[in-house]
Amino acid sequence: MNKVYKTILSVAAAAIVGGATLVPANVLAWGDSAGGRTVYTIEQINEGALGDTITFNSITNGKIGDERNFVGAKLSGTTSVKDNEISVEDGKTYTVRLYVHNNSPFGVDKTAENVTVSFALPTAVDKTHTVVGYINSSNATPNRYWDEVKFVSDDNFYIEYVSGSAKYTNVKLGTVSLPDEVVAAGTKIGYEALDGKIPGCFAYDGEVTIDVKVHKVASSKLSKTVRIKGTKEWKEAVDAKIGDEVEFQIEYKNLTSETVENVMIRDILPNNLEYVKDSTYLYNANHQSGVQIVENTVTTTGINIGSYTTKGNAYVRFTAKVVNKNLACGGNQLVNWANVTVKAEVAGKDDASVMVNRVCEDVPEPEPELPVTGATDIVAGALGAGSIVTLLGYAIASRKK
Repeated sequence: MNKVYKTILSVAAAAIVGGATLVPANVLAWGDSAGGRTVYTIEQINEGALGDTITFNSITNGKIGDERNFVGAKLSGTTSVKDNEISVEDGKTYTVRLYVHNNSPFGVDKTAENVTVSFALPTAVDKTHTVVGYINSSNATPNRYWDEVKFVSDDNFYIEYVSGSAKYTNVKLGTVSLPDEVVAAGTKIGYEALDGKIPGCFAYDGEVTIDVKVHKVASSKLSKTVRIKGTKEWKEAVDAKIGDEVEFQIEYKNLTSETVENVMIRDILPNNLEYVKDSTYLYNANHQSGVQIVENTVTTTGINIGSYTTKGNAYVRFTAKVVNKNLACGGNQLVNWANVTVKAEVAGKDDASVMVNRVCEDVPEPEPELPVTGATDIVAGALGAGSIVTLLGYAIASRKK
């Protein structure tokens, strides 16, 4: 590190420490794959304590305070984020935030690769629920980070993920939508594109948000399972190959003391699973051997499965085919969600997964070109760039080779 760069970093450290009020944070909820990572202050990183290592969310006096508390929640539409615990109310929607910061000060020279984020949401009914957020990167140390926030209430409740609510925000992209796979399976994020690449420094940080809705009264039970077509056992997840057909089963049960009418079942297929036409069947007290649902809308607008007295139940089954639209090389988790709507309100939600391992052949290197006889124009260029990024009233240097 040259003297000029060192001087710039010293000025940056002084600016943020002088302009921020730090509040001690409870960090007992965080973790990582190494069982406990080293933490740093901005001043220590400026003095070279991190070296050439790429690591995430390990600064104790960063933009959000202690970055290990990178998962928090707030009542949607408000600004006050609770890092560790939030009291919730029936019927209200809450935004869960996951902050992402590659702590290296060396910009694009220390770009984190294959950065993915995911959330694990509880599916049970209880008075306390823990929402966990994860960050993964193939070349960071450690490779995996997590933090959690607790939702608490005096009454039993369950949490519903609001489909289509996942967003990612940074300086370059603004705010962009993320697929629903961010819940459970995970999805890539990035600085210039959602390509898994995030350079080091505050200038490249960002945050992921999802919305969840709280329901304090469990009016329905919804269970989702899957099996390879032609097999007998229903499971939470199955291994499949491209071209395989899988069967999904959705079980609904009325838990109220009243008869409910016009129960709607809708399934949300992820990318790389395609609905098989005319494959939907309904099983209930009136159709114990099953009846075909002629409308092919179970994965679009949903299907009306009728009315159910207390403890009344039904099963919906349909088939999907594994296809390769954008499968990554290696393991892929295709998470399939189903929900039940009663009186225009989502009353239950559950998921099942299809695990697909895509084997990619190595692409052979091209043969070297033969020399060309005659005069050839050779154009050579060299590009060097250095930049200093100013953020929140202080400068962080981003050095590019």
